[in-house]
Amino acid sequence: MQDKFDDRGWGCAYRSLQTLCSWVLLQRMDNKHRDTRELSLDYPSFVKEYQMVPTHQAIQKSLVSLGDKKSNFVNSKQWIGALELTMVLDHLYGITCKVIHVNSGAEVPSKAREFAHHFETTGSPIMIGGGVLAYTLLGVDWNEATGDVKFLILDPHYVGEDDPTVIINKGWCNWK
Repeated sequence: MQDKFDDRGWGCAYRSLQTLCSWVLLQRMDNKHRDTRELSLDYPSFVKEYQMVPTHQAIQKSLVSLGDKKSNFVNSKQWIGALELTMVLDHLYGITCKVIHVNSGAEVPSKAREFAHHFETTGSPIMIGGGVLAYTLLGVDWNEATGDVKFLILDPHYVGEDDPTVIINKGWCNWK
């Protein structure tokens, strides 16, 4: 149970998306404090009221309002994937995403250069996954000379107290 909402068994891509949304909101708040100009955040009404990380229900309503899902999707336990994630980020924040396809997890290290460039230029977390799993990539440790690579992975399958020390010490956020 996270944020008083039990999404075990179906919520990993939602949680990964919420991590990305949190990053976006923190960046915009930080920029707002650096810049005297007021940011114009044009959120749909179901998110604007709070200007916070969208709930599972708000994510689902976003997909329904875009015409991607039928109305019975709201309050369901249906999974979302990378395409839905990109649609929601565009709908809520005007952020265009790039989907990178790989055939298996074994191919992910071949994208290390591309991911490293992303973190150097954009910095946002990246949702990775396929099929029935999603994870959140937070960083890349890539040695261009040797080709050795490690990825900093936040595992959205964690269930427990909201304590970063516990999450890190138990390996839910770890270099792999």
